[in-house]
Amino acid sequence: MLERLQKILSQAGIASRREAETIITAGRVAVNGTVVTELGTKADPDTDRITCDGKPIKPVSRKVYILLYKPAGYMTTLKDPEGRPLVTDLLKKVGARVFPVGRLDYNTEGLLLLTNDGAWANNLAHPRHEVDKEYMVKVQGAVSDEQLKRLVSGVELEDGLTAPAAARVVHEGDKTSWISITIHEGRFRQVRRMCSAVGLSVVRLKRVGYGPLELGTMKPGEYRLLTPREAEKLLATKK
Repeated sequence: MLERLQKILSQAGIASRREAETIITAGRVAVNGTVVTELGTKADPDTDRITCDGKPIKPVSRKVYILLYKPAGYMTTLKDPEGRPLVTDLLKKVGARVFPVGRLDYNTEGLLLLTNDGAWANNLAHPRHEVDKEYMVKVQGAVSDEQLKRLVSGVELEDGLTAPAAARVVHEGDKTSWISITIHEGRFRQVRRMCSAVGLSVVRLKRVGYGPLELGTMKPGEYRLLTPREAEKLLATKK
């Protein structure tokens, strides 16, 4: 079946569709030995020989969906020019080439999804799903009612006002406090920036929930495979 090259690359876990467009226009993809640079070019992944950087692209035969407890100090990219540890280093026994769905910052820990199903990842990342993501945030000092109210109603950031969020104090101490913040947007470093905007200094940030999925008692570096039912349920999740 003929499909656009950027879709084929995405479904094979090479890159997102947007990143695949850049790869194609850079002349890194060939079909049956001929370099292709025109977006919109179609090929049949089952019968055509498609390569990226000289390496064959094979259709995904077994779809894998993984929930990983990402430790702090790991990159959620497939490569890092600085040589820092990658989350995929923790999944060498999976037996499939997977990639992260979305990202967690280098110093952020917690629930991260990975897959080799590009279509599933693209659908899950689409704004129409608005999947809730819960974070536990350790901040310095106490949290005032005004700060909490601002987090809930929306915070003005450099890229616009955030959508209303759920926020509550879980534990308050003299030196540090823990708050739960649930958002459905996916802006860059959003929770850290929201806290900074209301005068809270983040000490530790951990994502504990993603839609119906929870981190539970998992430890940093541990992972488990999602069931087909769990993967399907995530796509059905809407606010």
